[in-house]
Amino acid sequence: MTRAVGPEILDEVYAVILRRKAEMPEGSYVTSLFESGWERIGRKVVEEAGETIIAAAGGDPQRLAEEAADLIFHTLVLLADADTDPSLVWKELSHRRR
Repeated sequence: MTRAVGPEILDEVYAVILRRKAEMPEGSYVTSLFESGWERIGRKVVEEAGETIIAAAGGDPQRLAEEAADLIFHTLVLLADADTDPSLVWKELSHRRR
């Protein structure tokens, strides 16, 4: 199976998150997030945003990419928890484009 390396990876990751939400497999990090509720997921988003800012200030592009990936991942989990399809975000970004 070839893995996406562009923006389409977001759809792939979101699909995995939705599967975890439906199946709630034991031992899954995503399962533990869903079981803890939106408050914990929201705290993770805030935590990862802070770590992303710190990584940006540190000037290490690889570390910044890692932290930004964590931020995006947890944001996708938050969207899934709220039953909100990321396509709504993409449409909103498209609407804002000038």
